[in-house]
Formats: sequence, C-alpha cells, structure tokens
Amino acid sequence: MYFLYFDPGLGAMIAQAVIAAAAGVLLFSKNVMYKLKSFFGLIKEEDDSFDSIDIDEQEAEKDEPK
Repeated sequence: MYFLYFDPGLGAMIAQAVIAAAAGVLLFSKNVMYKLKSFFGLIKEEDDSFDSIDIDEQEAEKDEPK
C-alpha cells in the first residue's frame, strides 16, 4: 500500500511550474506571431514623432551663432 503525501511546498512548486510554463508559452508565441506578421508585412510601422527628449536639431541649428 502506498501513501502519497503532498506538502504545501510541493503544491506551491507545482503551481509555480504551471504558471511559469503558461507565461513562457504566451511570451514565446507572442514573439513568434510578431515576427510572422512582420515577415508577411501585416504590421504597419508608425512614425515616431518623438525620437528623443532633446531639442530638435533644426531648432538647435537656428539658435547657433554663425
């Protein structure tokens, strides 16, 4: 006769492994789907109007003395 005993530490470890596996699959599949969409051209590249927090180069050139 076998008596199986799962202490709270083992239960927590199993729960942590299940959650980590689910998170890993989710993040991996998200990355793969992004790469597939970008390969087939389904992702639109948006222009980022705020490239930096510095003053625009054109404004800096206007303010420089010649």
